[in-house]
Amino acid sequence: MVIDCSAFSHLYPYKSNFLKLKNGLNLHYVDEGKGSPVFMIHGNPTWSFYYRSLVEELKNNFRTIAVDHIGCGLSDKPSTNEYGFDLESRVSDFKELVDKTCPDEKISLVVHDWGGMIGVVYALQNLEKIDKIIVTNTSGFFPPGTKNLPVRLWLLKYISLFATPAVLLFNLFSWAATFMAPHKKLGKNVKKGLVAPHNNIRNRISTLKFVQDIPLKPSDKSYDLVKFADDNLKKLLEKDMIVIWGEHDFVFDNDYYNEWINRFPKVKSYFFKDAGHYLFEDIPEKINPIIKDFLISDVK
Repeated sequence: MVIDCSAFSHLYPYKSNFLKLKNGLNLHYVDEGKGSPVFMIHGNPTWSFYYRSLVEELKNNFRTIAVDHIGCGLSDKPSTNEYGFDLESRVSDFKELVDKTCPDEKISLVVHDWGGMIGVVYALQNLEKIDKIIVTNTSGFFPPGTKNLPVRLWLLKYISLFATPAVLLFNLFSWAATFMAPHKKLGKNVKKGLVAPHNNIRNRISTLKFVQDIPLKPSDKSYDLVKFADDNLKKLLEKDMIVIWGEHDFVFDNDYYNEWINRFPKVKSYFFKDAGHYLFEDIPEKINPIIKDFLISDVK
């Protein structure tokens, strides 16, 4: 089914680019501007639309590349028989994109939500490719301490009789995120932009699979990769990094923020009390200049 972008095309006026992956699927990405490449990796249930304000902020100084994961945004929407919908697949897709678009350059990463784990695993496997990293409301490690999944995510991960109709039939995850994830009320067209790719059952598979792929025990499919990230995260100490955080996040809460600070005590951090999980929707006017200045500056 074609995704109708007419209601928000003025907010997302970018040319579509597609990479045919080795698995035969088409990966969509925004590629605007020239200069040092900055890759923006979204989470669940967002897509490259979420980074539109940062693209505008950076495109006059940098090459900005915002990817849509398979099953998300304007990328192909395969079935579970056609694609793995797991962390390993996401990292592999992202590596293909980097290898194709920036084979000989170092890159900087902006990561959010699931994009954090995808970006961290990629970075640890390709340390020589990484210049700078901007961390925003995400994780690169197992839940800190004794923290468990929020009940709402636990239900989606383990109770299929609830998760399947809630997410696939009623689009509960994507729709609910438009008022649970931001700290401020979103405009009508912004909401339309955020949920537009999830306009039928097939197009909602990825939102459910992202949650079901959260590894909590060794038998979970992506557990080993997350353990690899958790065990090796200290290797990123050699990279220039900043942490930007919105306080009002019911998943990636202050415990996750504190864990980043504990592991990277010398990193400059920014903590905003007027932002939630969707901090690029809440306070773009505050965080985008911080990111631009960080990318331009010679930190070392």
